Amino acid sequence: MNHVVCVKWGPKYISQYVNVLNSMVKRHLTVPFTFHCITDDVRGLDPNINTLQLPKDPWIKTWWSKLWMFGEQFPLQGNILYFDLDVVVHKNIDNLFSYNQGKFMIIRDFNRCRVKEWKYSNSSVMRWEAGKMNYLYEEFVANHNRIMSRHHGDQDWITQRANEDINHWPDAWIRSYKWEMIGFKDTKLRQNNKFIFRKPPTIEETNSVAVFHGEPKPFNCGDQFVIDNWK
Repeated sequence: MNHVVCVKWGPKYISQYVNVLNSMVKRHLTVPFTFHCITDDVRGLDPNINTLQLPKDPWIKTWWSKLWMFGEQFPLQGNILYFDLDVVVHKNIDNLFSYNQGKFMIIRDFNRCRVKEWKYSNSSVMRWEAGKMNYLYEEFVANHNRIMSRHHGDQDWITQRANEDINHWPDAWIRSYKWEMIGFKDTKLRQNNKFIFRKPPTIEETNSVAVFHGEPKPFNCGDQFVIDNWK
């Protein structure tokens, strides 16, 4: 069984992000799958989206809430393909299920474009077999205060603890929109309450996912690429 999963915690992302992600995945994934949103607020979500209730434990918050997917109590079985909500899926993503089957897959962090041998990971797009990475959550729960004080977020904890299990996606498949597809030197401009960049993105043939870490997000980016694909 193939599952596509996202997490919506708190007010940072409105329900539109979940609904659009579901639509993009439907357009660009041809293998059978079920779409799920793990959330503390189902208001505004497409009624056809399967929802899972986030636990109310005090450590289930912000980006740390993603770690619950690795716990023994996570109810899904099979292949889990996780997306952050600030991504734009714009080409076929069947390979995200077929590539390196059975392995834990994660992005090599986008600082790779500054430091060639960068080894840290970015958790915006991950895939694993449910139940095989339980230690990530169980150890986090047992030591959450220490881990949360020492690590900036979930992906730093994953990088450290899952080091021997980590496999990185090919860099070209999943790109930073502003750093790699646009470029560091470009400047975003404000126009009609939207951010736009001075030049269009460079889209490599094998690139299928753009990640909007930081600002802008797809919701407030007026580039034609976003208008054409984030819907």
